Amino acid sequence: QVQLVESGGGLVQPGGSLRLSCAASGFTLDYYAIGWFRQAPGKEREGVSYISSSGGDTYYANSVKGRFTISRDNAKNTVYLQMNSLKPEDTAVYYCAADSWLANLLSGGYDYWGQGTQVTVSS
Repeated sequence: QVQLVESGGGLVQPGGSLRLSCAASGFTLDYYAIGWFRQAPGKEREGVSYISSSGGDTYYANSVKGRFTISRDNAKNTVYLQMNSLKPEDTAVYYCAADSWLANLLSGGYDYWGQGTQVTVSS
C-alpha cells in the first residue's frame, strides 16, 4: 500500500520541541520533494517547510524560519521536521506531502498526502 505516515506529534509547552517524522511505505522517497503543511481549526492550510529530493534546497514559511528545520534520510525513507521554540500559534494538524516536482508542492499540488499528526502547544 502506497502511503505517507506522519508521527511525532503531541502536547508540548511553549518553548518546547518536537520532531515530526514522515515515513513512506510502498514507494521510495528518493525521487520526491517533500513538504510539511499545517492546518489549524478555522484557518486555511499553510505550507510550513519544503525540501527537494536531493535535500539540497529547503524552504521555510516566515512564521517558522529560524525555529523549524526540515531534513531527510533517504536510507530510512523518512523526512523529518524538527520544531524548536514552539509557540501556541504553532498548534495545528501537521501533514506531509510528496511530489515529483518541488514546484508543484510550492503551488499546492502533490502526488501523495499523509493522514496528519496533531501538534498542540499549550501550558
